[in-house]
Amino acid sequence: MAKTRHSTPGVGLISPPPHHDIYSIEDLAQLIHDLKNANPQARIHVKLVAEVGVGTVAAGVAKAHSDVILISGHDGGTGASPLTSLKHAGAPWELGLAETQQTLLLNGLRDRVVVQADGQLKTGRDVVIAALLGAEEFGFASAPLVVMGCVMMRVCHLDTCPVGVATQNPVLRERFTGRPEFVQTFFEYIAEEVRAVQYWKASGLDLEPILHVPALPEGTSRRHVVNQDHGLDKALDNQLIALSAQALEYAEPVIAQIPVRNVNRTVGTMLGYEVTKRYGGAGLPDGTIDITLNGSAGQSFGAFVPRGITLRLLGDANDYLGKGLSGGRLIVRPDENASFDAATNVIAGNVVAYGATSGEIFLRGLAGERFCVRNSGVTAVVEGVGDHACEYMTGGRVIVLGPTGRNVAAGMSGGVTYILDLDSTVVNAEMVDVETLDETDAAFVLSSVRRHFEFTQSTVAESLLKDWDASVKRLSKIMPKDYKKVLAVSAAAEREGKDVNTAIMEAVNG
Repeated sequence: MAKTRHSTPGVGLISPPPHHDIYSIEDLAQLIHDLKNANPQARIHVKLVAEVGVGTVAAGVAKAHSDVILISGHDGGTGASPLTSLKHAGAPWELGLAETQQTLLLNGLRDRVVVQADGQLKTGRDVVIAALLGAEEFGFASAPLVVMGCVMMRVCHLDTCPVGVATQNPVLRERFTGRPEFVQTFFEYIAEEVRAVQYWKASGLDLEPILHVPALPEGTSRRHVVNQDHGLDKALDNQLIALSAQALEYAEPVIAQIPVRNVNRTVGTMLGYEVTKRYGGAGLPDGTIDITLNGSAGQSFGAFVPRGITLRLLGDANDYLGKGLSGGRLIVRPDENASFDAATNVIAGNVVAYGATSGEIFLRGLAGERFCVRNSGVTAVVEGVGDHACEYMTGGRVIVLGPTGRNVAAGMSGGVTYILDLDSTVVNAEMVDVETLDETDAAFVLSSVRRHFEFTQSTVAESLLKDWDASVKRLSKIMPKDYKKVLAVSAAAEREGKDVNTAIMEAVNG
């Protein structure tokens, strides 16, 4: 589980974490665009909680080019959901679905999206009602789990499920009695009930308000009939893919240079999709595709880029640089003819390396707020950051060779951060400690700073390297407390020849 989530076994996670890349409908539109670039063949879903006004939000989501809108009712929720959310968040899916259907129809948006419904659907009657209210697809979760043996203990996150449904404990997993045939039979019954639903109470209900169909122009569809236009045919990546043909087909090295403008969003992501489609998660050998771009890049430069791709940007970038980076390398530095001091100017916007899992980022200059939020594996070097840096980090290493804003390392459960001339008052010390560097840390930072200078010709890196013995003493190390304990247990288990995961679970569970 930890491997899948790019976190560390035995270290607790804040769940669910805030989505710090979404603060507006424009941000959501950008995320939808990023994901469509990452896999043009995928349907992009946006899940909305049923509540008053959800129809207006759904209209915005449709305009943001989501392929599917899911209306989720208040009765749903995983076994790890906080009780306050289960009891007090949302409204019945019937009300949210009806409002969504009517609002989309009134705004001429219904034909471009698929509408789903979920939230404790259990019977064929639920499916029929959802279909009458406008849904085309229907989600079942809790009911099939119960069919497989779940007894709704709601301890899914504690690894103590008594019936072996949600646990990795081998003793508890032996208690699991579910079989695929049980779920198959359940859905066969659902299908049969859909074909013949009758309910005596229905005769006394006035369903006009929720079944109301607005007055529509002739020919208006009440269901999904056309696909969203994501504008991928206009993407700069089409040129990058053509330039990288030899690398994509034969894994031969390619070096190219091309201009970029801030209207070019999500640059490199479709190229990364082509690499992953051909070569899987391993990608290509490091640096097989090496592309230099000149100018100002738009949002999500280098998002989800896999191993084998190096993008060098001579200019600057907007928000979300390196979002979901998956093994690639991103290098950003000012144009060689720039007259300003790079170390005191912003080179990249907010939310750099959000949710990144592996790879490298080197930024000659300052970055905005929420640098490396939810980073779980990337090594990043930057010369200054805004507020909330390294928030919710679960892995990776960050080196800040300059000033930081407030609230550093809030919710940071994994990974390591090194900061030059750290003001300890800006550190959120709830889950981390501030330490001095040991020899291993010093060697890693030295190697990273040298690479930073090699890639960016940074004057900051050059100055530090000239007197490294003095420079290293100016660095502080931010280390998550539980992460440090788990690393110590892992190291001891390896020395003693024990199974690492078993030792971690024994230490965590006492």
